[in-house]
Amino acid sequence: MPQGDAARAAAARRRAVKPGDSRLAQRLAGAVEGEVLFDAFTRGRYSTDASIYQVEPIGVVRPKSVADIEAALAIAREEGFPVTARGGGTSQAGQTINEALVVDTSAHLNRILEIDLEGMRARVEPGVVLDQLNKVLRPHGVWFPIDISTASRCTIGGMAANNSCGARSIRYGNMVHNTRGIRAILADGGTYDFGPVPGVLTGADLPPRYADLVQRVRAIAGRERDEIRRRWPQLLRNVAGYNLNTVDPVGHNMASLLVGSEGTLGFFTEVEVDLAPLPPRRVLGICHFPNFRDAMAATQYLVTLDPEAVELVDRGIIELSREMPQFRATVERMVRGEPDALLLVEFAGTEEAPLLRRLRDLDRMMGDLGFPFSVVEAVEPGFQAAVWRVREAGLNIVMSMKGDGKPVSFIEDCAVPLADLADFTDRLTAVFDKHGTRGTWYAHASVGLLHVRPIINLKTDDGTRKLRAIAEEAFELVREYKGSHSGEHGDGIVRAEFHDRIYGSRIVQAFEEVKGAFDPTNLFNPGRVVKAPRMDDRRLFRYGPNYKPLPHVPVLDWGEFGSFLGAAEMCNNNGTCRKRDAGVMCPSFRATEDEQHLTRGRANTLRLALSGQLGADALTSDAMYDTLDLCVGCKGCRRECPTGVDMAKMKVEFLFHYRARHGLELKDRLVAFMPRYAGKVGRVAALLNGAAHLPGARAIGEKLFGFAARRSLPHWSGRPFRAGSDPAAIVGDGRDVALLVDTFNRAFEPDNARAAARVLEAAGYHVHYPSVAGESRPPCCGRTFLSAGLVDEARVEVRRTLDALRPYVEAGVPVVGLEPACLLSLRDEFLYLTPGDEAAALSAQAFLFEEFLLAERAAGRFDPDLRPLKATRALMHGHCHQKSFGLFEGAADLLRIVPGLTVETVESSCCGMAGSFGFDAGHYDVSMKMAELSLLPAVRAADEDTILVADGTSCRHQILDGSGREAVHVARVLESALAR
Repeated sequence: MPQGDAARAAAARRRAVKPGDSRLAQRLAGAVEGEVLFDAFTRGRYSTDASIYQVEPIGVVRPKSVADIEAALAIAREEGFPVTARGGGTSQAGQTINEALVVDTSAHLNRILEIDLEGMRARVEPGVVLDQLNKVLRPHGVWFPIDISTASRCTIGGMAANNSCGARSIRYGNMVHNTRGIRAILADGGTYDFGPVPGVLTGADLPPRYADLVQRVRAIAGRERDEIRRRWPQLLRNVAGYNLNTVDPVGHNMASLLVGSEGTLGFFTEVEVDLAPLPPRRVLGICHFPNFRDAMAATQYLVTLDPEAVELVDRGIIELSREMPQFRATVERMVRGEPDALLLVEFAGTEEAPLLRRLRDLDRMMGDLGFPFSVVEAVEPGFQAAVWRVREAGLNIVMSMKGDGKPVSFIEDCAVPLADLADFTDRLTAVFDKHGTRGTWYAHASVGLLHVRPIINLKTDDGTRKLRAIAEEAFELVREYKGSHSGEHGDGIVRAEFHDRIYGSRIVQAFEEVKGAFDPTNLFNPGRVVKAPRMDDRRLFRYGPNYKPLPHVPVLDWGEFGSFLGAAEMCNNNGTCRKRDAGVMCPSFRATEDEQHLTRGRANTLRLALSGQLGADALTSDAMYDTLDLCVGCKGCRRECPTGVDMAKMKVEFLFHYRARHGLELKDRLVAFMPRYAGKVGRVAALLNGAAHLPGARAIGEKLFGFAARRSLPHWSGRPFRAGSDPAAIVGDGRDVALLVDTFNRAFEPDNARAAARVLEAAGYHVHYPSVAGESRPPCCGRTFLSAGLVDEARVEVRRTLDALRPYVEAGVPVVGLEPACLLSLRDEFLYLTPGDEAAALSAQAFLFEEFLLAERAAGRFDPDLRPLKATRALMHGHCHQKSFGLFEGAADLLRIVPGLTVETVESSCCGMAGSFGFDAGHYDVSMKMAELSLLPAVRAADEDTILVADGTSCRHQILDGSGREAVHVARVLESALAR
């Protein structure tokens, strides 16, 4: 069948295929071992990437093998629907969304197949994440050097499809320069190894279809050679269209043509990449400029020093970073005064002395350019890493702006010659001024590419008109300077339309011929490099013409975001939460590798529900419950998500409305109301503890209450902690401390509270135990109620606690707690449950036990007489909320005051217990999987004499259940070290 007829026949069949087609789902499920997901919630989650667009897919397949991909493609050919490959879903131009079957390779096709150190190459499956590859390579002194800012979640397959570049491309080039070969399945079902081919094909023993492709692309490139020489941007940073400029009749690499093809030519199943020696040493010079133009003009001179990278950070990022807890300290250290722009200039090598001389050269050049004494040096690796984290988070930092107007990605990949960079940025700024907006700038000054995002409200027709006008004028400037309109993040929907303006109609026609040669039926990702839709078609926008919120009365305060929907909209889909390292965010995704159980996936689902795109009752549906069920409330996103998505808070809001509709299960009621009955259990503790150990008791507990039979229950203490004091007894000499003992440490582990009191008293503090006037029940943070969505009951507890602590707060007495989840509620949940001055004042005086003592020690007021312990090593695991508030390292530092004690920390995410989460029978397996990622292996590897330390009640329980070893609170360790 001729190419045009084949494409038309496929299009006719495609018109009969609708998103969620149950017949297709059943057929795929019968042929594929991996997951086949056609429900509306999954389709919604896969309808967006990090771009401004939203396109609902037909369905989603997560293949477990190449055979699964082959089977899905065979059905797609027969049924006539297209296929879009997807990795991390971080594309910023709309490449990974389409009205197609999305095939997600990130979950299962993520093996490193071969590392050849002698040949300096690696062969990987497409779903391998860049950071994971480099983690394996690093001990061998090599790396894959296309170090893009999304390295923690981007996949090698996606990088190849996108022709990714990275901060150090001035040294290492782009993906196309570092890809040796690609194995791909073509539209006819054949699998071919694309790689170097000789000029003369006779005797090359190539498969007929492959040889035909080589000849056809050579004919196209040969015909257009003069046009390519005339129109092709002579820049390193040009990833637009298909790489016809790499095709040479004397021999070329066919893989280079697939690199940057955005999944439109074939489906990648393996990628072979070149490796590079890892520089053992780096130094960084942070160059300060009083105005933006000076930085742009200086770049062409700074690159003559032969740096590894020259990266821009503008005033907007500096100011926004200062507002973020995770970046504030770094910014204060790296920024001197109030510069308008910074250039981060990095040098790398094998020895430190020559690198330090190059910093001196940089300093002299800055002086010669008129900016003496303007370089802050970063020589220590930890400081350098922190600076690069600020730069790498640039995209998310600028997207942290609240409100409907957002920095929009559409002209951010423009690249021009360095000599024109200052003039180009000046003229582009004038374009922004003309349209009543401004842009945020960052990224790769060394190669003339700056990520600039004008601030536009795309929820309005006026915003859409502004988008189009700025794009037209910006790309005209790019053409004038002989630059590239697509310099890093690819074409997709947002830039493919403008190929004609940069390349001219002949080269665009050549691109269409390449697409036709590889994919005559338009099977693969149609409309994303050639024949693209208009970039300003609002029907393709995430905020389309019919986008509007459903009526919703929130139970929590979302004022800073405008609404609950506004908070969900803060997720820009860049996928920081997909990182797989041992940080806090996102533990459920690390365990499941499922988009549903990810901060991004949950935020997207909430946005779709709150805007009515999943149906009128979606917010309180069981499908929404399943979406948020595995959120453990770790608050990792509260700290680590640069755009401020707080899923723990969002889950509380959701649960309130869900419980209002569905009611409360007995298990949840038992956990939620524990603070109100725990004080009475001590009298029958022995009976309850004994009953829990009767044969069959756990199985009965699972059947009746839903508590996992494989999980031990907490041990009720027969000597619960009871204490109270009169606020009038405050001494007022600066040594008063209000010790807030939580329900768990009262009822289950009272020795922790007693140990804390003894440590404080031994150090000369007056310890007070706050009480509620007229009540025997102590104050409570309300966390157990929040975990069940019982916001009204939680507010009752907050009110009681505020009343109980008011005398201490007014007297300036620190409020000190032992359990991170409880004490830190005073600095988080209290502020949005009862916003106002009273909660804010308490927040400022609430401290964790170890946080308080470390601050007192720094002030010279805590210097206890401690003796060495029998053990000489402690291994410490951090509670998620400790990490979220940046307090974990301080806890470890406090332990280090014990003479002779070496303290090591476990590089772990959530322990998996997360309050009552791990007790739930339905959560047990994923709870243990979270623990087995890093925590439990580290515990088992510790020798028997090592003290295990964990400040979280649930963390200690998980360690005991998973390893049989007991962990203790830091207060217990300090008490043991007190001189007798």
